[in-house]
Amino acid sequence: MRTSDSGSNDGAGGISRREALKRGLLGGAGLASLGSISSLLAFADATGVSAHELDASKSLAKLIAAAKKEGKLNTIALPPDWADYGEIISKFQAKYGITITNTNPNGSSGEEIQAVVSLKGQDRAPDVVDVGPSFADSGKKQNLFIPYKVSTWSTIPTNMKDPSGHWIGDYWGAQSFITNLNVAKAAPKDFSDLTSPTLKGMVALDNDPRSASDAFSAVFAAALANGGSLNNIEPGITFFAKLKKLGNFITAAAHTAQIVQGATPIAIKWDYLNLADKAGNPNVKLAVTVPKHGAYGGFYCQAINATAPNPSAAKLWLEYLYSDEGQLLFLKGFTHPARYLDLAKRGKIPASLAKRLPPASSYQHVKFASLAQINTASQIVNEQWGPKVLGT
Repeated sequence: MRTSDSGSNDGAGGISRREALKRGLLGGAGLASLGSISSLLAFADATGVSAHELDASKSLAKLIAAAKKEGKLNTIALPPDWADYGEIISKFQAKYGITITNTNPNGSSGEEIQAVVSLKGQDRAPDVVDVGPSFADSGKKQNLFIPYKVSTWSTIPTNMKDPSGHWIGDYWGAQSFITNLNVAKAAPKDFSDLTSPTLKGMVALDNDPRSASDAFSAVFAAALANGGSLNNIEPGITFFAKLKKLGNFITAAAHTAQIVQGATPIAIKWDYLNLADKAGNPNVKLAVTVPKHGAYGGFYCQAINATAPNPSAAKLWLEYLYSDEGQLLFLKGFTHPARYLDLAKRGKIPASLAKRLPPASSYQHVKFASLAQINTASQIVNEQWGPKVLGT
């Protein structure tokens, strides 16, 4: 996906969720034991049944019929190697016979919002977007989205959804380093390692943090590693300014091809992107590490364009993404799907998927910013990134 995006949060049930997680209810390795981590429990809220959920199969059957009548769906900024979107798109099309047109695959969250605005009323306007929380909140405030609560609404953590249903978090990840060891001699394990004189011209983000949540989140992670906090992102900007002055930070976008080819041998990106790159390029010596300090997590949000040309297909797309099938495809793409704890509680997660992910200890200290903190930090990055880091 995209050169993009910023965010936060997670939820279980039965015996007290906290007690269930302590007892290892989730079992297994890797992500399966993430629920036991205290930093994640902070946002694992209890969820109640929503009166707005779809009523059994009748409503869903009507929705499917209406979506099939439209026959198409316009998505935007969903690269096939991001969160397993390639397979998700393919399976949705095969299941419902609805053709998906995915424009600007490597676009940013900012570009998605702009497309909703500039293409209003046109048949090629995006029906749905997948954006960082600050962009989702901005879109809601601009009345760009309609509220919609999927049938699995009650199993989505409270902190990962807008109460009115204008946006819903679909998956989350943590910032990490990926290193092409054919170029760099050793993989950095912490942000302080990035200042080494041996890494000149090697460190990159996948876009500009003023328009892309992934890059923005890397700045937040750097802040946490350098004396900042979720209420103070400025040390992250200062850190990248230092890296730029040292000659280590380059502004070239670190997409998969650039990493594999060695043009941007060290990239700071979401763990699921880096893990997918490593799995998809077995002939290249790639290492992925979650930094010891500055572990920052964030999620993305689905939202439906208020003037979507194919509104029924848009709703069906969300129903698919938040179904067990769709959530497990996100997990296959190395993400932490929003409904992970519910899936684990019901024994729906194959051990083969859980084992592909890093151990839970890698995420022990991951921090998640609130929407208010993200919005404040975004404003500061927008104001300071140019003059302090780029000299513009």
